[in-house]
Amino acid sequence: MRRLGVHSFVWTDGKTQAGLERALEQSAEAGYGLIEFAYLRPELFDLDALAKRAQGLDIEITVTMGLPVAADVSSEDPAVVKAGEALLANAVAAVRDVGGTRLGGILYSAHRKYDAKPTARGWQNSAAAIGKTADAAREAGVSLVLEVVNRFESNLINTTAQGLAFLKDTGSDDVTLHLDTFHMNIEEANPAAAIRLAGPKVSYFHIGESNRGYLGDGVIDFDRTFDALLDIGYSSDITFESFSGAIVDEALCLACGIWRDTWTDNVPLARHAKAYIELKLGEAERRRATNARP
Repeated sequence: MRRLGVHSFVWTDGKTQAGLERALEQSAEAGYGLIEFAYLRPELFDLDALAKRAQGLDIEITVTMGLPVAADVSSEDPAVVKAGEALLANAVAAVRDVGGTRLGGILYSAHRKYDAKPTARGWQNSAAAIGKTADAAREAGVSLVLEVVNRFESNLINTTAQGLAFLKDTGSDDVTLHLDTFHMNIEEANPAAAIRLAGPKVSYFHIGESNRGYLGDGVIDFDRTFDALLDIGYSSDITFESFSGAIVDEALCLACGIWRDTWTDNVPLARHAKAYIELKLGEAERRRATNARP
C-alpha cells in the first residue's frame, strides 16, 4: 500500500524524544501515513515508545541517514570502513526496534562535499559494505534503499545510472534505489527518463522542490515526474522533504546548504505538500486513463 509521508525535519530538529513524538502527532494531524526520521540512536531515544505511538496513530516509520566522515564506507582506510559497517548494522537494528520497515539515505558514503573524486577501491569498499548490510537488513525485516544525491552531498552516486551500476556491485538483490526530485533536478539531464531507467529498482521516492520550499514554487516538472512513476508501475511510498533553518539545526543547514529559509510555518507547508502530491498524482492517473482509451 502506498503511503504519503513527510520528513520529520519539517516538524522538529530531532533532538528530543518529545519532539519526535510530537512530529508523529503532527504528521497524523496533517493526514500523512508515514514519517521519515533521521537515524535514531537507541541510547538517546526510547524506540519502543516511538513504535507504540506510531502504531497508535497508524503512522509507518522510515529512517534515512548519511554517514559521518569517521564512518565513511567508501574510504580506503579499513578502520573507517569497519566503523561504517558497524554504524550501518546499528542503524538497521534501530529501524527494526522502532517498528520501521526501511533504511535509506546516503548509506554508501559520508554526507558531505568531497574534495576529490571517488576511487575504484573506495567504490568497491562501499559496495561490499552495503552488500554485507543488506544481509543483516533482510534478517531484520528492513528494506535497504540507497538515495541518489547531488554532487555537493556525495561524490559516489549522483545519477540513477551510477546507482544501478552500484547495485550490481553490491552482489545483493535486496538493495534498491531511493530517488529524489530535488537531487535529480540538479544531476539528471532528464529526470523522468531517469525514473524510467530505474524501473523496478526504485522503491522509495522523495518529493522536494528545487528551492526546498513549497511544491510548485520552483522549476521541477512534477507532471513528467508522476507520469514516469506511473509508467514504471511505482506503487511504493512517496515522502515530502523540505528543510528550514527555523526548524533544523546548524549542522544540517551546513550539510544541505540551507542558507535562507523558504518557509518558517510548517503546518501550512505540510498540508499544502500533501494536497499538491495528491493533485499531481491524480492528474497523472487521469492522463494515463485518457491516453489508454481506444
